[in-house]
Amino acid sequence: MEKYIRKVTRVGKRSLSINIPAEIVDQLKIREKQKLTITTKGRSIVIRDWKK
Repeated sequence: MEKYIRKVTRVGKRSLSINIPAEIVDQLKIREKQKLTITTKGRSIVIRDWKK
């Protein structure tokens, strides 16, 4: 598993964003406007498809 380093950027007053590397987007088949759930597990962020 490769490590990717990304900076967190502010989007609006309270939201933050990070860019997901294209290789991961392709591997997970993430599409534009796809709904995802974001949760935490310990000190990690878990991103999953909304339908599953």
